[in-house]
Amino acid sequence: MKYLIVGIGNKGEEYTETRHNIGFKVAEKIAEKIEAPFKSSNFGLLAEGKYKGRKVFVLKPDTYVNLSGNAVKFWIQKENIPLENVLIIADDLALPFGSLRMKMKGSHGGHNGLRNIEAVLNNNQYTRLRFGIAAEFKEGQQVDYVLGQWNETEKETLQERIEKFSQAALSFVFAGVQNTMTGFNGK
Repeated sequence: MKYLIVGIGNKGEEYTETRHNIGFKVAEKIAEKIEAPFKSSNFGLLAEGKYKGRKVFVLKPDTYVNLSGNAVKFWIQKENIPLENVLIIADDLALPFGSLRMKMKGSHGGHNGLRNIEAVLNNNQYTRLRFGIAAEFKEGQQVDYVLGQWNETEKETLQERIEKFSQAALSFVFAGVQNTMTGFNGK
């Protein structure tokens, strides 16, 4: 069984510590846990490893958030990974900071990366793991907020939340989406 875990984010040093790059941070923690180093590959950085006997590909696309779909499609097709074994990790303005929500399918919720994946795949039947970043910005300041860095209060618990999200992603691989949603949503 093969799995593809995609952490959405933007390439480039200026984006490393921004809210929009939380998908990359969680992907890095997952790769660390399965002892799989990232290597330059098609459409980004890819780590290949195993978790409890299952082959896991962890991808950090280099397409920028808003064009993540081509990277996802390429790796699904190249490795012949069924859509039910794909997990996309993204930030979510609609959730309080650090909140974890896994969903089996659904809308993009206004997230441009998820919107692009849905458009390229012509399908929204993939699992997504949403990391709450809250919506603490003034009208018209959304772009600055998501591309802004974590505040001091957020930084205090960020590593613990990244750890929890990496555990949820690996639970998805081993225990399945239903068990993971039951065990992790809202935690």
